[in-house]
Amino acid sequence: MKAIIVYATLTGNTEQIVELLAMNLRALQVDVTVEKSDIDAYTTFQAKDFTNYDICVVGAYTYGNEGQFPDELGDIYDDLEKTDLSGKIYTCIGSGEEVYGYFCQAVEDFDKQFQKTNAKRGADLVKIEADPKTDEDRKTIQRCAEQLVEAVKNQS
Repeated sequence: MKAIIVYATLTGNTEQIVELLAMNLRALQVDVTVEKSDIDAYTTFQAKDFTNYDICVVGAYTYGNEGQFPDELGDIYDDLEKTDLSGKIYTCIGSGEEVYGYFCQAVEDFDKQFQKTNAKRGADLVKIEADPKTDEDRKTIQRCAEQLVEAVKNQS
């Protein structure tokens, strides 16, 4: 079972979430690739590359008063709706701060894009306030990993 987690981080919060998810997936015997997209060096990963994996995850922070998603994930976002990911399992994870409103809107936006790809959401969306500092946050991320693996197994 192969998974890809493509993410962007501004403050490091989303990166912490990604690292925990990757660790949990690896503990479940999943071969995990993590691809960071960064504003100075846009990722070479493209939406069509999701076809090489069983589990597809996007990690995105939400910023601004209107719930914007990271510019460095813009190409992937735009290309997702034109990509057929039939037979793939996905979820979206990320960080945000409720004080700004539109809490984790980027997670919701990417979920809507994935829905256009024929992929199946295999786990609950993960929305973490700032960084994953509580036991509940860590349990949520662990549960996400377990749900993703179970969804792939049930599909076979």
